[in-house]
Amino acid sequence: MHQSLRLLGIGGIGIIRMSGKDTFSILEKIFRPKVKQNIENIKGYTIKYGNIVENEEIIDEVLVSYFKAPKSYTTENMCEINSHGGNVIVRKILEICLKNGAELAEPGEFTKRAFLNGRIDLLQAESVIDVINAKSEREAKTGIKQLEGVLSKQIAEIKQNILDVMVNIEVAIDYPEYDVDDVTNQQIINMLEEVENKLLKLEKSFDNGKMIKEGIKTAIIGKPNAGKSSLLNAILKEDRAIVTEYEGTTRDTIEEFVTINGIPLKLIDTAGIRQAKDEVEKIGIKKSKEIAKEADLIIAIFDSTKELTEEDKEILELIKDKKAIILLNKIDLQSVLKEDDARLKEASIHIIKMSALNYIGIEELYDEITQLFQLNEINLDNEIVITNIRHKNLIAKAIENVKKTKETILEKMPLDIVAIFIKDILEDLGNITGEVVSEDIINEIFAKFCLGK
Repeated sequence: MHQSLRLLGIGGIGIIRMSGKDTFSILEKIFRPKVKQNIENIKGYTIKYGNIVENEEIIDEVLVSYFKAPKSYTTENMCEINSHGGNVIVRKILEICLKNGAELAEPGEFTKRAFLNGRIDLLQAESVIDVINAKSEREAKTGIKQLEGVLSKQIAEIKQNILDVMVNIEVAIDYPEYDVDDVTNQQIINMLEEVENKLLKLEKSFDNGKMIKEGIKTAIIGKPNAGKSSLLNAILKEDRAIVTEYEGTTRDTIEEFVTINGIPLKLIDTAGIRQAKDEVEKIGIKKSKEIAKEADLIIAIFDSTKELTEEDKEILELIKDKKAIILLNKIDLQSVLKEDDARLKEASIHIIKMSALNYIGIEELYDEITQLFQLNEINLDNEIVITNIRHKNLIAKAIENVKKTKETILEKMPLDIVAIFIKDILEDLGNITGEVVSEDIINEIFAKFCLGK
């Protein structure tokens, strides 16, 4: 089967990619290189200049990249036609490819073929979409490391630890009449504890991985006109939110991403919390409180020129027992609310003075977030980090099966029963890398990919 891809959108270059055993025979029908060569004489990883033609009429001047099996992304014969990037031209070349025997690729089909053909495992395939969708340098770096097979190697090492002992167990089960060294329960337990420790370390890394991938969900809350929208604009360095002297301007949430120390911060500017003046504002305030409860971090902003009101006290109650930073805004004016106020300190020890309008205190806020989430301690050069919830769940399942295996040993179960539980651990790990994964899961994973990848 052969595929082609169109990239929608006007640009300098459009790319149509084909992969499959008939790629070069289709290309020969539609491409006229300036210097003609037999395909046998064209080396892989080379580019040829020429024209795409239909009925000998020139459609576009192009460059064609050749990739010969097995040294290609899919391990099949591949080519990429680099044309001018207008929609009309790209669509026309795509139609010509389809007329001559190509079929339109499904989302993620090129990467799926790379997986099915054994060039990459499923874990590496999933990292491709992580790299594409990365919102920060750290997320991209994590995706690249997994694409390079760092996590796959760690999973393989854990499996090998199990298999080294499993071989002896199988011998003891299959050939009880031979005088082979018995696999002692202690040997199995030692292996299981080593495996469990490695798996627990990977599972724990998901906390950082989730933060790297999804960002820190941060709710900005406060009374109307306390400076929430000014803070959002100051962080983004643009007028993303409306700032006025009138209260209740923000009726719905505004969401934006910003990066701090390579970690995405998902900022949510919420409606001001107060006694609502109308039904629409009431809905907005209710939503603000719900977002605050679900947030990883709350930035509670107070107008330092005013004493605390009942609404401010409600906000302080809302942030208790949460990761929260209190901002005393408008310090460029005459402040009456001080950072040593006991009511503030009881709600959070993280208190910063600032003037959002004048960009004062923004760096201090970044430093506080960095310390609160220990962002400087995430070292991707030396750590393997789990970012995918599917991998995390399978690791958690493997850990459960390790514990069950220990229980069978303590209960003095026969070796063949112990072996069944150990095989369950291997199956969990095999599901991560795709060695034993079902077709439904494979299809579900690749359905999330974009066309052309």
